[in-house]
Amino acid sequence: MSYAQDVFKSVVEKNPHEVEFHQAVKEVLASIENLFEIHPEYKELGILERIVEPERQIMFRVTWVDDKGRVNVNRGYRVQFNSAIGPYKGGLRLHPSVNLGIIKFLGFEQIFKNSLTGFSMGGGKGGSDFDPRDKSDSEVMRFCQNFMTELFRHIGPSTDVPAGDIGTGAREIGYMFGQYKKVKNIFEGALTGKSLEYGGSILRKEATGYGLVYLVSDMLEKKGKSIKGAKVVVSGSGNVAIYAHQKIKEMGGKVVAMSDSKGLIYDPDGLDLDEIKVIKEINKERISEYRDKYPDAEYGENPNDIWKIKCDIALPCATQNEINSEDAGILVSNGCYAVGEGANMPCTPESVKIFQENKVLFAPGKAANAGGVAVSALEMSQNSMRLQLTAEEVDRRLRGIMSGILTNISKTAMEYGDEYNYVLGANIAGFIKVANAMIEQGII
Repeated sequence: MSYAQDVFKSVVEKNPHEVEFHQAVKEVLASIENLFEIHPEYKELGILERIVEPERQIMFRVTWVDDKGRVNVNRGYRVQFNSAIGPYKGGLRLHPSVNLGIIKFLGFEQIFKNSLTGFSMGGGKGGSDFDPRDKSDSEVMRFCQNFMTELFRHIGPSTDVPAGDIGTGAREIGYMFGQYKKVKNIFEGALTGKSLEYGGSILRKEATGYGLVYLVSDMLEKKGKSIKGAKVVVSGSGNVAIYAHQKIKEMGGKVVAMSDSKGLIYDPDGLDLDEIKVIKEINKERISEYRDKYPDAEYGENPNDIWKIKCDIALPCATQNEINSEDAGILVSNGCYAVGEGANMPCTPESVKIFQENKVLFAPGKAANAGGVAVSALEMSQNSMRLQLTAEEVDRRLRGIMSGILTNISKTAMEYGDEYNYVLGANIAGFIKVANAMIEQGII
């Protein structure tokens, strides 16, 4: 058994039942397994054993009162995974599926994603099993205030800077920031994803989707292809999916299908992005409402059937493990030649293997969806300097960051013998930067 395999076995034994965390660790360790022959110091100094163990795991009770006067109890989390290259940075997910294993998987991924951006940010993640859907603004406010009443003592602009994630948008960030400011009696950039009125960054909402398309565009260009004229399917209909759609449209591509948790909508002539925005961002309705304006569009009740639709490019932007081996096989047989992960770990290991075996260009999430955290880093910088960049400047920097990420992971993949294996390149490039920082800071 190799060093990496031995460490993975220990992870499973120490963290039973945390299957998403196991999957994330296994994916990284499998890519870097041969690295320890070139860098034996990593093994000698226990880098793997240290990097798979969070520096701090915080779990706490969140008690709040709903509009009917009933007391509710949720569980809050913050996993501060690694601070070798900077303060912990990662979102807060509010969703009924949240548990410690999912937060650890997301926090572990965040270490390497943040490393790839080139900014000084460590990896962390947090959230709660609270569900903000169908809650009144007052209920969401009371939850967020009580959540922050505990979390505030563990975060700060030079310690840990949370952001939004699934279920945590500008409304939730606003309530959390207001409570943080009240209990700390200080106005500082302890959260990102804020509204522009009080220190947020222009294009933060668009950043992950835009960044995803920028990286996929560069990836295609290296193979002599282009987004222009391509048929694209995008799973999900949140910020990442909507703004990936917007950027694809700007680049001359056509999004023919999108989805939400209840179903999918398909139109071979291309979907109306403006109508999708009205449904999801303004009315906050199900995507099935699209048929009210476009009755000829096809609707399916199984959102996962989106991968059966013929396309050139697939962008999974919904949630983890949404593309399995069967889905991957169908995409390949239908002629899909590129996949970019807009969500975190949306493709199972088996599906990734199928894509790679069939020469499908594949951009892993820790590289492809790093645009969001990159613009969060710009927001942190703007907060420190008390200024705000223009949309043009943020977009220019985002474009450069995503281009730099692809150059880095491509160069690393080539150096380690597999030029277009961007999973290999992302994992090794992200790992080496963090590992070297850990070595220079001593055994702590």
